Amino acid sequence: MRILYIFPHPDDESFGPAAVMHRQLRAGHEVHLLTWTRGGATKQRHRLGLSIEEMGDVRFQEMLSVERTLGLTSMTVWDYPDSGLKEMDPRELERATSAYMKDLRPDVIVTYAVHGISGFHDHLVAHAVVKRLFVALRDEGADWPRRLALLTLEDSGAPVFRPDGFRLKHSTPEDIDCIVPLDPADIAIMKSCLACYETYKDTIEESGIVEKVGTSIPFEFYRENSDPPVDDLFTGLS
Repeated sequence: MRILYIFPHPDDESFGPAAVMHRQLRAGHEVHLLTWTRGGATKQRHRLGLSIEEMGDVRFQEMLSVERTLGLTSMTVWDYPDSGLKEMDPRELERATSAYMKDLRPDVIVTYAVHGISGFHDHLVAHAVVKRLFVALRDEGADWPRRLALLTLEDSGAPVFRPDGFRLKHSTPEDIDCIVPLDPADIAIMKSCLACYETYKDTIEESGIVEKVGTSIPFEFYRENSDPPVDDLFTGLS
């Protein structure tokens, strides 16, 4: 199977998804990553005394380390404005992403759930644009992608805040269609990928992301209802 992860920023792939990517690569699937920005607008640039362009270069190099660590089938990083996707004409993102997808023809696409987990507007734009493309392809009669999977968190019943002030969002148990179990090797690779982002070391440690992820990653399936949840993003597609 061929799977495409689409995220707006460097490190989005490593805060959880990297463990699932590793599991899929071990199983012999193609795993492709498309990232829309270089993440240069991060506040970390002020601490480092870097411009947006310089910070973007640093984060791109960190992403190359992630690519090597995971052994991705492919990784593509664009340079759309970090923290500025909401100001863009969404049709520009749609055209570029559609052309990329039509060249790759993935079986499954993954992006953020509607709440974007952190609620950050770039995440919300990613959800809206990718979902719009998925529906358009269905309307055109394309036989791919066969599934849109949406990265999320399970509701633990308690509010969760990140150090930067974001309140993490969850999906209800009824909305979760897939819970991918993680082996120790998958979790170890996720930790290694997070460690590639040296400029985010303090934030990563303070977030407690490894503990929040635990031993599984949940997803919603757009316009599907799996009850009980399946344990693989490809279940039912073979």
